[in-house]
Amino acid sequence: MPREECGIFGCRILNEEPAAPVIVNGLIMLQHRGQDSAGVATYDGRFHIHKDVGLTTQVFTPDKVNRLTGPLGIGHVRYSTTGMPSVQDAQPFFASYPRRGIAFAHNGNLVNLIELRRLLLRQGWSLLSRCDGEVLMGVLATALETYRDLQQALERVSTQVEGAYSAVFISGEGELVAIRDPHGFRPLSYGRSDEGAYAASESVAIQVFSTKQIDDVEPGTAVRVDREGNIEIVRFAKSNPRFCMFEFVYFSRPESVVMNRCVYDVRIKLGEMLAKYHDVNVDVIVPVPDTARPAAEGYSRVTGIPTREGLMKNRYIGRTFIMPPTADRSFSVRMKLTPVPSVIRGKRVLLIDDSIVRGTTMRQIVQLLKSAGAKEVHVRITCPPIIGPCFYGIDISRHEELAAHGRTVEEICKMIGADSLVYQRIDDLVSAIGLPREKLCLACLTHEYPTDRAAAIAERMRSVSGFRERYWEAEI
Repeated sequence: MPREECGIFGCRILNEEPAAPVIVNGLIMLQHRGQDSAGVATYDGRFHIHKDVGLTTQVFTPDKVNRLTGPLGIGHVRYSTTGMPSVQDAQPFFASYPRRGIAFAHNGNLVNLIELRRLLLRQGWSLLSRCDGEVLMGVLATALETYRDLQQALERVSTQVEGAYSAVFISGEGELVAIRDPHGFRPLSYGRSDEGAYAASESVAIQVFSTKQIDDVEPGTAVRVDREGNIEIVRFAKSNPRFCMFEFVYFSRPESVVMNRCVYDVRIKLGEMLAKYHDVNVDVIVPVPDTARPAAEGYSRVTGIPTREGLMKNRYIGRTFIMPPTADRSFSVRMKLTPVPSVIRGKRVLLIDDSIVRGTTMRQIVQLLKSAGAKEVHVRITCPPIIGPCFYGIDISRHEELAAHGRTVEEICKMIGADSLVYQRIDDLVSAIGLPREKLCLACLTHEYPTDRAAAIAERMRSVSGFRERYWEAEI
C-alpha cells in the first residue's frame, strides 16, 4: 500500500474554553493519515507543546491534555517515510520568532529540501530533526520576520519552496493560519461554527464539531483566523491546481469531501469504470478492506456479481506489532487479514484493491485466498499502474521498488500469482474523479511532474541507481 505522511488540525475556540480536547478529537478523526507520532501545541499567552511517538490516544492521556491550556492550538499526526519514528521528528515544531513565536505543523513534502536546509544553516538556524516541516517553518519564520505582513511573507515563501505544503500555524499574537501551496497537492479544509473556527487535512475532522460551513483552502491562499474568530482569506500566489489523485483512490476517508467531491462517490465510480472491462466468469467480488469496499459496490452494480466480505481486517493491529522471530513478512498480512472460508472456498474470486505499489502485499493476499480454498483469484485495481516515484508527500520512492516499473501487466500478474489482472485506465480514473486532467497530479502514473526540480530528479533516478538516497543523505 502507498503511505502518506501526515494529517493536520487547528482551531480557535471562541468562548476561551481549552482547545486541546477539540484538537485531540480532530486528530483521532485523522489517525488514518499517520500512526507513528502525534503532537499538539496550544497558546494562552505562552506556548504549550506535547508530542510523542504513538497513536493519538496513546500520546494524549487526560492529564497530558489538561496541561495544554489555551483556546488556540494545532495538532499533527505523522507517518515517517525515512528511518524509525522519533520524538525529534514529531510535530508541531516551535520557533521563538518572528515577534512572539509560532508553532507549526505541516503535511506534504519539499522537493528542494536540501537547498533550503543549507540556506537555513547559513542563516544560523539549529535544525534538530530530519523533517521537512521544521525546514518549512524556518523559511516561513524568516519571511515573517523580514516582511511583517502575512501576504508578503507567503509570497516570498512560494518563490523559495518547491513542493507540497498544506500547513497550519498559531502565532504569539493569537492567530490561527492555514496555508496551502499554489498547486494544492495535499487537501486542506476550514470551517466555522458558533463555538469556533477550524482547519484540517480533511473535512471529516471538522464535521464532528457541527460547523455551519466547510470549504477548501484554495491553492495559493491562506486562511487567517483572528482572536475574535473572524476569517480572512489571503491570496499569496497564483492558483495552479494539481491535486493528488491518491487522496480519492486511497488516502482520504470515504466520508470526506475533497475538492467539492465526496470521496465515497468517487470510489463507487472507480469500481463502475473498472467493470466496463469485465471479461471473466467469477462467483463473488471480494474487496480488500477498507478502501476498496465502495469500488467493489460499484463493480457489483454494473456486473450484477454479488460482493461479499471475504477478508476480515483485525481492527486492533496498527502499522507495527511484534512478530515472532521465525515469521516471514507475510505473517503481517495474515495477522491483519483473515479469509472467511464460507465466502472463499471453492469460489472463483474477483479481488478488488485500490493500488499495487511494490506488489509484495498483493502477492500475499492472493496466496492467502488460494490457501483458503479459492479456485481462482482475479485481481482488479482501481488505480492505474504506478510507474514513477512521488516527491509530494507519498511514500513511493524508487523506480526499482515499483511492480509496474519495467514490467508488463502480464508479468505483474504472474509475479503476484493471480489468474488475471486488470488495472484502471488513466482516462477512466480522471472521469471518476470528475476534475479536469490538468488539475490533477498524475506524475506517479505518467512520469509527468508538475514542478521542474522533481522532473529533473526523477529523470536522474531513472538512469542512476540509488541517486535519490545519495541526494538525500548528502546533507541530512
